[in-house]
Amino acid sequence: MLLNPHTETFADLDPEARRLLRATIDWFESRGKTELKRVHLEREWYADFLDFIASEQAFATFLTPGSEGGGLEDAQWDTSRICAFGEVLAFYGLGYWYTWQVSILGLGPIWQSANTEARAHAAQLLREGAVFAFGLSEKEHGADIYSTDMVVTDGRASGSKYYIGNGNVARMVSVFGRRAGIDGPDGYVFFVADSQHPAYRLEKNVVASQMFVSAFSLEDYPVTEVLHEGPAAFDAALNTVNVGKFNLGFASIGICEHAMYEAVTHADNRILYGNRVTDFPHVRQGLTDAYTRLVAMKLFGARAIDYFRSASADDRRYLLFNPITKMKVTTEGERCIDELWNIVAAKGFESDTYFDQASAHIRALPKLEGTVHVNMALVLKFLPNYLMGSADLPEIPTVRALADDEFLWHQGPARGLGKIAFPAWRPAYDAYADVPNVAVFREQAEGLVSLVTNAAPEGEQSKDLDFLLTLGELFTQVVYGQLILEQAALTGLDRAVVDQVFDLFVRDFSAYAVDLHGKTSSTKAQQLWALDHVRKPALDQARYDAIWSQVKALSGAYAMTP
Repeated sequence: MLLNPHTETFADLDPEARRLLRATIDWFESRGKTELKRVHLEREWYADFLDFIASEQAFATFLTPGSEGGGLEDAQWDTSRICAFGEVLAFYGLGYWYTWQVSILGLGPIWQSANTEARAHAAQLLREGAVFAFGLSEKEHGADIYSTDMVVTDGRASGSKYYIGNGNVARMVSVFGRRAGIDGPDGYVFFVADSQHPAYRLEKNVVASQMFVSAFSLEDYPVTEVLHEGPAAFDAALNTVNVGKFNLGFASIGICEHAMYEAVTHADNRILYGNRVTDFPHVRQGLTDAYTRLVAMKLFGARAIDYFRSASADDRRYLLFNPITKMKVTTEGERCIDELWNIVAAKGFESDTYFDQASAHIRALPKLEGTVHVNMALVLKFLPNYLMGSADLPEIPTVRALADDEFLWHQGPARGLGKIAFPAWRPAYDAYADVPNVAVFREQAEGLVSLVTNAAPEGEQSKDLDFLLTLGELFTQVVYGQLILEQAALTGLDRAVVDQVFDLFVRDFSAYAVDLHGKTSSTKAQQLWALDHVRKPALDQARYDAIWSQVKALSGAYAMTP
């Protein structure tokens, strides 16, 4: 179920993607863990990695739409390849993933632009091995698109940007600003800046890290490449984040996979009080929960790719599954690492372990491209249409054939989320009605429908974000379960694994219900509902033992080349 760099073939991807992924793994493994840790601890800029990327034209192959390939035969913007590459990079270190991620964000406004010269410029720079940056955030306003102090006056830009990855070296920085003297959406503008231009002043790296997360200022910068103006600039910003934030879930997966191998191997080879650590029941439970949580992350992410790649103007379901990938998968990654850390304990602080950096890096991902709270508020917009959905929409197949995901550059205006239709969610659960914990969780999910039908937030409570965020957790769990069951059906996943995943979900849903019960604004009806929907999972020792054997088999299954 997990990525093992020593044995992974990436068989579902095209030959060039397989070659590049294998070459990337070989590059990391040939450097070895000692060097990986050295450059991480010394915060050394990864110039050698970027040289490797340039020599292989990896970013150019994966991040250039086919229509812009300029003779690069295998260039395609294919989400399956992008997610697989991101998972591999994060497996070895978040810094390597980060320079990739912010290049994706920087390219978003460019590939959405009608400026053919700017697109050709970007394609050429990719072939030369350049990286890109997304100049949206500002120190005083964060990523608040409605507020920007970057002002373009008579063709020259002045202002500052903050928290901009790759801002030290990016040859094209997609900068969001506004035209002087034009209020409201009509004044927005996206333009290109070059970090090497004299009017571009690099101020500092705002984080203590191998990554360069820059603060920079433009001082009377001559604007020659305009990407978007007016409301189109606003839409380009949101649509770029839609594309980019999807990748955060796969970074969490990669980090957790590497940490999982290290943690299980350590625990299984350690003797305490005369016993192997993995013989203690609480250790087995913790490792099993961490493994199960990680398996669920991978299942959801794989299925969400299909909806992302099948999106169209008539089917925008991906706009629900996208923030869940960003928000839910990344927070599940934190929980996975925390469960492992409770077992490896002090070992997790040691500087020569991967776990030391994993425990820090996993915290970043829920906080990038919009906080968990922002994305949960977004998810709640879909709740009525999803839970009551009955739209006649096609079933989405597995989508792994090499192709450009062109709709991502033609998403249109970033609004109307509350009108997006969904088919019934229950059939995915019906297909697993014989799996005990799916059946228990289905009862809880049906209860959520009764809650929003009979005791929904009203009046002031409907504005109480503290209450709504917990309601959102309950809702997200149902959506999460649906896609996991769909992926399980498509792949023929062992039903014992499905049962163990939903054993975890029953407990999680129960915990969210208890949390809802204790909220300041919860009503008597909501409190009674909460207590009535706390459930104990269906127990099956043989099933648990079978899953534990999968976990224990990870001991010694992978270790990075020293």
